[in-house]
Amino acid sequence: MIDIDMSKIKPYERSVYYYETDRMQIVHHSNYIRWIEEARLDWMRQIGWDYKSIEDDGYIIPVLGVTAEYKSMCHFGDDVLIHVSLSEYTGVRVGFSYEVVDKKTGELRTLCTSSHCLLDGNNKLVFIRKAYPEHDKLFKELLEDYKKRQSK
Repeated sequence: MIDIDMSKIKPYERSVYYYETDRMQIVHHSNYIRWIEEARLDWMRQIGWDYKSIEDDGYIIPVLGVTAEYKSMCHFGDDVLIHVSLSEYTGVRVGFSYEVVDKKTGELRTLCTSSHCLLDGNNKLVFIRKAYPEHDKLFKELLEDYKKRQSK
C-alpha cells in the first residue's frame, strides 16, 4: 500500500528562458508541452513512480494526446508554477491536468492536459492495475479526489 500525503506534493517551479520566446517576446506555444512533461515527470517522482524505474521494469509511457488552452502570456524572466493533477484513470489510460500560473501574481497562464498508457517491450498495452497494483489503488483515490475538487 502506498501512503502519500498529497498535500506535500509541490508544484513544479520553472523560470522562462529567453530562448523559449518568439519574435513577439512571449513564450512560444510549443514550449508549454515541454514544460508539462517536466512537471509530470517531477510529479511522478514525488509520488514514487518515476519514469526511470518504469523504464527499468521494461515499459514505456507514450503520449496519446495533449491539449493546451492559453489564457495569458508568459514572458522572458517570469517564474511559473505548474500544478499537476491526475484527472483520468481507467486502469490502462492515465490522464493529467496542468495549471500553469504566474508564481508572483497567481494569474492563470495556461491549462493543459495529457493522456498516456503503458506499453511493454513488444508495444503491447499493459494494464497498470496488474503491473503496478499499488499505484492502481492510489490512482483511483487521486481520481476521486480530483472529481470532488472539480465539482466544487
